[in-house]
Amino acid sequence: MDIEALRTFVEVADAGGVSPAARRLGVSKSIVSRQLARLEAELGIQLLARTTRGAALTEAGLTFRDHAARACAEMDAARDAILPSEELRGRLRISAPLSFGPTHFASVFAEMARRHPQLHVHTAYSDRFVDIVAEGFDCAIRVGYLPDSSLIARCVGPLHGKLVASPDYVKAHGAPETPKDLATHEALMQGTEAWQFMDGDKVVTVHPRGRFKADNGRALISAAVAGLGIAWLPDGLTNEYLASGALVPVMTRYPPPPAGIYVIRPPGRHPARKVRVLTDMLIACFEPFPRI
Repeated sequence: MDIEALRTFVEVADAGGVSPAARRLGVSKSIVSRQLARLEAELGIQLLARTTRGAALTEAGLTFRDHAARACAEMDAARDAILPSEELRGRLRISAPLSFGPTHFASVFAEMARRHPQLHVHTAYSDRFVDIVAEGFDCAIRVGYLPDSSLIARCVGPLHGKLVASPDYVKAHGAPETPKDLATHEALMQGTEAWQFMDGDKVVTVHPRGRFKADNGRALISAAVAGLGIAWLPDGLTNEYLASGALVPVMTRYPPPPAGIYVIRPPGRHPARKVRVLTDMLIACFEPFPRI
C-alpha cells in the first residue's frame, strides 16, 4: 500500500476536504483526488463521502483513519531510525505567532532549511492559537502562558513583558498602582484573557476590561501609543517604544510572573526527529541571549 496515499487520506480526513488538504500538502487537488481514488480502489471500500462542503468520513473511513495515521507515524519513526543522524527529509509544518514569527523565529526556520536540503519547511504565521492536531501541524511556537491541554510543551527560552501605556493616557487617567486599580482603566487585550502579577511570592489574577481588542501584538502597540489604554506586552515588542518615550511602563511594583517561549507538539511517546532538531535550534538561539 502506498504510504503517500495513506498520508494524503489522513490529511483529507483531518482537513475536512480535498481542497484544504491540497493546500496543506502543497499539491494540486487533482493529485489528491487521484491518490484517494487509488487507495479506495485498492481497499475496495469508500473512505470518504464527498459533499458540496468538503468530505466526510464514512464509518469505514473513520476506523481506517486512525490505523493509517499510526502507520504513517511508524513509517516516519522507521525512516528517522535509518537515516544518517544529520539528515532530515519530508515536511515540517510549523505554526508560529505573527507578532514575533517573522522577526524572532523566521531566521531559525531558514537556517534549518539550509542545513537540511531534503526537508520541506512550511510555516503559517498567525497570532490565534491554532488546533495543531486538527489543522495538521507538526508543531507550534507559543509565547506567554500556556493553557492546560493534552499537548506536549517544551520551553525553549524566557519571555519578559510588562504593562505599558502612553504618556498621554497616564496624564489623562493616571497610572494604576496595584492590580485592583486596573478595574478602573481601559485594557487593551487580545480577547478575554486574564492578567497575572506577582505580589511578593503570591500570584494575583485580574480580569481587565476594555473596548479595544486585537489578536496581534503590534496592533495593540498602536492602540497603546494612541492613548487608548494599558496593554500587557512582551519586551521584544515594546523596547523601541519605551526607548523613544512613546510608551512608559506602569505598575512596575507588580511584575508579571515568568513566561516562556514554547514548542508545542501533539501528544505521543516520542517527538519526530525534525521537531526535536527544531527545538534544539531554538534553545540554542534563545537560552544564551534571550531576545524577547
